Amino acid sequence: MASHFNFSAWSRYMASARRFSSSVDNNDIRRLLTLRIKDAMKSKNQVASTTLRTVLSQVNAADKTSKAGPISPSAILAIMRKAHAQRLDSAHTFNTNSRPDLADKELKEASILNDFLPPLLSPEQIDNHLHEILSTLQSDQRKSPKAAGTIFKIFYSKIDKSSVDTELVKNRLNAIISAGTS
Repeated sequence: MASHFNFSAWSRYMASARRFSSSVDNNDIRRLLTLRIKDAMKSKNQVASTTLRTVLSQVNAADKTSKAGPISPSAILAIMRKAHAQRLDSAHTFNTNSRPDLADKELKEASILNDFLPPLLSPEQIDNHLHEILSTLQSDQRKSPKAAGTIFKIFYSKIDKSSVDTELVKNRLNAIISAGTS
């Protein structure tokens, strides 16, 4: 009988490992991916095995192109988020083109990938972190043209990029800065 993983527990583990450690063991994510591929193959779940093999292939390709050796867990999660987003986008395209059969397949693949991803920070949590950073800056630094860059640098030194939607962070910061200068 194939062993089954509790992926929500894995996501919590990843979040706590990031919180309490400077780095998550890079091999944990890879090991989990290979175990899930093996389980999917044993249970003859072709959709899961193909999806996870594709992601592992992308991770291995990124390893080969990286000059620093194996990529970080954050980069692996970024690859998984990108693959997840691509599948959701494809599902939307298939639905608009009246191909619900293909959209369902893409949504199943996105669901498989979603099990690996830790939850993103909410807009409120992002705002709290940004306001906290802004409160530490002096007023002349807040009004500086380089303020956004400084804030981003501090924000991403505290928060892992794979746990936020970077576009949302950018939009929230711009809104906060423009509200403060009005």
